[in-house]
Amino acid sequence: MTRRTRRTDAHPELVRPDVQAPFFSTWRVGTPERQRQTVDAIARTWERRPWPADDLLGYHVYTGHDGSTLLHHSQWASEPAYESFVKAHRQERVDEIDTAVPGIERVRLDRYRRYRSRTRETGGTAPVPGCVVVVDVEFEGPDPERQRAWVDAVLEALESEPEPHPGGISAHFHLSTDGTRVLNYAEWESAQAHIDVLAAPGDGIGSGSALWERVQNWPGMTGGGVNRYDHVLGLVPR
Repeated sequence: MTRRTRRTDAHPELVRPDVQAPFFSTWRVGTPERQRQTVDAIARTWERRPWPADDLLGYHVYTGHDGSTLLHHSQWASEPAYESFVKAHRQERVDEIDTAVPGIERVRLDRYRRYRSRTRETGGTAPVPGCVVVVDVEFEGPDPERQRAWVDAVLEALESEPEPHPGGISAHFHLSTDGTRVLNYAEWESAQAHIDVLAAPGDGIGSGSALWERVQNWPGMTGGGVNRYDHVLGLVPR
């Protein structure tokens, strides 16, 4: 039976066991107005079509606080399901979006597997994220063992801090399937909470402790970045 596409405001559940192939991609569109236009075009394009695959569990779009970029997060049950989608459904959707908003730059798409997650104990219902912070780290050459070791070191540094930082909700570490990147999808109560923690003198995330020094100077690390986003569109099967 054909399933319809439904819009949702709910954030994705990052720890779903049936999500075996989470993908993240970035588009550069240039301005806040074009961000809004592109999100509207994505919603129209997808909502007027049936849901394309049972193994696509959700598709979420985020606007970057830089006013220029969009982050896309698709949750797949398998990589072959994505390849089938590319062959049968992707191009017509891309063409319609590009007709509505010409000049979109599709920067990159990376395939990941979730490795470890850390969630703040709330003693009740977890707060709705007001901001998503994506920390992206790149290493020279493929090395899955190095990916895992770096994530383990970050979590050790986080857990060594005497007091949890206010505003942090969760952190979900993903390893790229090519062995070269790590992506941390972190949920925060607000962007300001994340800004305040980074600026905290002496005891903020990434401060000068020996454990954080180790994380920041990991052998083979070649680059990375930290970007804040707002969740603006969720698409799921009806």
